[in-house]
Amino acid sequence: MTWLDPQPFLRGVAWRGDGGRVVRADPADLDRLPWDTVQRAGLPIGVRLEFTAHDAAAIEIRYRATVPAPNEALHDLAHVFALWDSDELLSESFTDPAQEAVVRIGLPSSDGPFIVHPPEGRSPVILGVRAVGGSVAPAPDRPRWLVHGDSITEGWWSTRPAHAWPATAGRALGLDAVNLGYAGAGRGELAIAEQLASLPADLLTLAFGTNCWSRPPFSAPLLHETVRAFIGLVRKGHPRTPLLVLSPVLRPEAERSANALGATLADLRTALEGAVQDLVAAGDTRLALLPGLDVLGPEHLADGLHPNDAGHGVLADAVADALRKAHFMP
Repeated sequence: MTWLDPQPFLRGVAWRGDGGRVVRADPADLDRLPWDTVQRAGLPIGVRLEFTAHDAAAIEIRYRATVPAPNEALHDLAHVFALWDSDELLSESFTDPAQEAVVRIGLPSSDGPFIVHPPEGRSPVILGVRAVGGSVAPAPDRPRWLVHGDSITEGWWSTRPAHAWPATAGRALGLDAVNLGYAGAGRGELAIAEQLASLPADLLTLAFGTNCWSRPPFSAPLLHETVRAFIGLVRKGHPRTPLLVLSPVLRPEAERSANALGATLADLRTALEGAVQDLVAAGDTRLALLPGLDVLGPEHLADGLHPNDAGHGVLADAVADALRKAHFMP
């Protein structure tokens, strides 16, 4: 069995760094980004393998992952490869992080297409793929959906990478979701807007603002102008690409509490939504807004900020519905 180059099988890919490693920020433009964004961009969030199979009993994936020290906080985090079809989890294969190892995943008696979500926390690098007892081939390309945001978009508190809302919505809509969510960031960094403008895309979604309440604090007027500038820079590369903006979802502690510049999250949400509405009124007919406040309830929050699995599912459904209603599907 010959190992195949994994690159044609990989989806959710934005950029490639040294040795072909998948990264989520432009390697040639890292010096303009905050250090926390650079750190998170090194993780292959949302990257997965998509393939079809013919008479194959299994697929084998050769990978390399960071081996955690025994005393690391995430030492016991599950290291699992999850096999999905378009809307259903088919199986999970638990392995150990290793400098190099092979995982074998059994396949049902169909051609697929199939999706394998690798574990993300140990930055796995896929080195090769091969079929057992048949053949595998890269799945057909899907329309490319760039999703930018913060830790909620990155998928925090989802129990598996496949449960993060961009992954869930991407499967439901038949899109190649490229997850450009950065935990602790998503503050309207203009360098990120320019990087988004440089990437090919059939559809875009921006979902940030909650970190502007405190990391660092924004005033409402500052966020209003930042959003206008951010979208303006994105439009330099995507003048007619459908673009959905999701304003901050519920964050109970911040809704009525003023930050250091006197803005509550409710104030910031109003400012962000107003900026989008102004751009629509000015003639951007390929721009739409999904107000975030009523999308999730307190029962959907795992820690008062990040959605649990149910919350990620609700958020995915809301975004998918908004894209359909706006007639933004490629």
